[in-house]
Amino acid sequence: MSNLHGDHNQKVDYVFKVVLIGDSSVGKSQLLARFSRNEFSMDSKATIGVEFQTKTLVIDNQTVKSQIWDTAGQERYRAVTSAYYRGAVGAMLVYDMTKRQSFDHISRWLEELRGHADKNIVIMLVGNKCDLTNLRAVPIEDAKEFAQRESLFFMETSAREATNVETAFFTVLTGIYRIISKKTLTGKDELDSSGNSAFLKGTRIIVPNQEMHTASKSGCCP
Repeated sequence: MSNLHGDHNQKVDYVFKVVLIGDSSVGKSQLLARFSRNEFSMDSKATIGVEFQTKTLVIDNQTVKSQIWDTAGQERYRAVTSAYYRGAVGAMLVYDMTKRQSFDHISRWLEELRGHADKNIVIMLVGNKCDLTNLRAVPIEDAKEFAQRESLFFMETSAREATNVETAFFTVLTGIYRIISKKTLTGKDELDSSGNSAFLKGTRIIVPNQEMHTASKSGCCP
């Protein structure tokens, strides 16, 4: 079984960059804080600039360091640039399940992501704030249908109640690792378009369509 660990000075086998994207105020920073530090703030304010947090976990006795990037307010100015996506091997596409508009904008965010990131990036659709069941504006069926159509993982989360947050990140990171470990066994060493390796060991993510499955765990929501 894989166990999560805090960041210490242990040997790191892989480094995976994961980006958080979606409309402003959907809870991206809260998801990041909950996953990386197990924190949640009721009066969280938008941060201007780019920030990232790291967390290390162990998968199959391999130490994987996740580097999670947050748009930190850029999305409200449509200033998310290609540099933000560069080297990303995973993405969390976040909407607020109490705000229909944030879900309606998901297709635009997905188009932008696919236009800038590697075409084989592992993506999870995240419906955040599922603790606010009485305010639901996005039926879970709509999100599942979108995720299935676009070959995305899907999960509903609550950063406030820590529901499915760790599971969502862990699903993405494990999905990346499974494919990378297969690539490593083949002995192939591929670089991205800028000549940089996306991983510490120099392997590049390859996600065949047949290996993408929709995760539909939504523990706090019917």
